[in-house]
Amino acid sequence: MESTQTIAQALEQGAQQLGLNLEARQQEQLLHYLELMQKWNKVYNLTAVRNPEEMLRLHLLDCLAVVQPFQTAMHQLQEQGLPATVLDVGAGGGLPGIVLAVCCPQVHIQCVDAVAKKMAFVRQAGVELKLGNLLATHARVESLQQSYSLITSRAFASLLDFVQLTHKLLQPQGVWMAMKGRHPLDEMQVLPSGAQVFHVEQLQVPGVDAERCIVWMRKSDN
Repeated sequence: MESTQTIAQALEQGAQQLGLNLEARQQEQLLHYLELMQKWNKVYNLTAVRNPEEMLRLHLLDCLAVVQPFQTAMHQLQEQGLPATVLDVGAGGGLPGIVLAVCCPQVHIQCVDAVAKKMAFVRQAGVELKLGNLLATHARVESLQQSYSLITSRAFASLLDFVQLTHKLLQPQGVWMAMKGRHPLDEMQVLPSGAQVFHVEQLQVPGVDAERCIVWMRKSDN
């Protein structure tokens, strides 16, 4: 097993490769989150990934890769007068929600998942990491009433299901940020008329030799 120091160095190196200037406290929070995931995973089965170094690459760095695009999108939304409210659907163990909450303390992130034990973990992680901008909600996404400026998901569902489940929750001028692996052309072709893709952003995750992208969508009047 890799030492804590090695993991810390890999995190710092990966963040730099992604152009992120993480503060020391943010790095500590992310490392603590990694430790919590390993600890809770033994009982709660949050992820099939067990190795700490793989957890760092496949989970933390994978989510850190979307931080800059996310920050850009939030800045543009706020310039339009929208609030800094984000929903992470099917958040599981808090990916990307917790990572975004650590890196963007000015944004309010709500994680929702239908699995109670996963939201119990996210809630506990939020307390231990002192994330006042993070909310964990155990519910089916269909039951939510609030509206959000940005709705994100990672390995949650098809684009069609993602959009249909959350359409009423997205602000009229808001955006969907779907984290995907390969370019999901087949999923994009069956999107309903109420949603349109306006950008597919390719990502490069340090240490991960696999395709990653963000599918950006907005509501459509068509």
